[in-house]
Parts: sequence; C-alpha cells; structure tokens
Amino acid sequence: MLKTLKDLLAGLAPPPAGAPPADAEHALQLATAVMLVEVMRADAGYTAGERAAVHAALREKFSLAADEAARLAELAETTARDATDLFAFTSRINERFEMPQKLRMLELMWGVAYADGRVGDHERHLMWRIADLLHVPQGAAVHARLRAQQAAGADAPGRPAG
Repeated sequence: MLKTLKDLLAGLAPPPAGAPPADAEHALQLATAVMLVEVMRADAGYTAGERAAVHAALREKFSLAADEAARLAELAETTARDATDLFAFTSRINERFEMPQKLRMLELMWGVAYADGRVGDHERHLMWRIADLLHVPQGAAVHARLRAQQAAGADAPGRPAG
C-alpha cells in the first residue's frame, strides 16, 4: 500500500522530459478520477449510486475495464483525502484536455452529483470552483450541468434537486 501511495504521489509530479507517454496518461487518469471522487465526497456521506457513477465515468472517459476503474477510483479516494488543493489536478487536466473534453468531464462530474437524487450546496460550490479552475466559460458550464441534469432525469433547474 505504501509503495502504491508513493507511486501515486510521484505520478502527480510532472513527468520528466522523455518520460513514457503511459506515465503522463496515468497521471491524467488519476487527476480526472480525483475530481470525480471530490464531487462524491462533497456530501457528508456518499451513496453506492455515487460510487457507481464515478466508476461508470472512469470507464467511459478512459475505456477502462470495471476492475481497472474500481482500482483507479480507490486510488483517487486515497489521493483526495490527502490532497490540500485541487490545482495540482486541474492543472494536469488543463494541460491535456481540450474544451470539449473538459465539458464532457464536467457533465460526468455533475452526473456523480445527481446520482443520489439531489445536489447539495457543497457539491454545487465545488462544481463551480472546478469549472473555474478548468477555465470553462460560465455559459458552457451551465449547459454541461443542464445536459447532466437531463440525463439523470432530475427536476428542472429551479427545483430542489438542482
């Protein structure tokens, strides 16, 4: 476990020049997984539905098998608990994702937020902070949220679910 945590923390540092592309991809996957887990952790407690939404998002985003997504999510939970800020993760994402990828990621994150049937104030605040750190324009972030809300079958924006 200690070796895994060491490997994880080493993966957050920028890969050295000439590092294999797999290292950079692993760091990007971990950064993305941490953002998804942070949304799940924003509530006082999280549900099996939220955990399942994180796993599904990781499988979709990175074409992972179910067991790979579960291991990545577990590693992301450990990393998120030890993290002091979001910048290390969002900066990695900003380096590698274009705007359409960032918007899809926001939709997946909102999907995690809606997975328990309601979006709390902490989740909402976290989502706007992350969108800002990802340099996503406010209008585009709102549209990502509405697409996720519609996909989740949640109430209209003015209702308690949102």
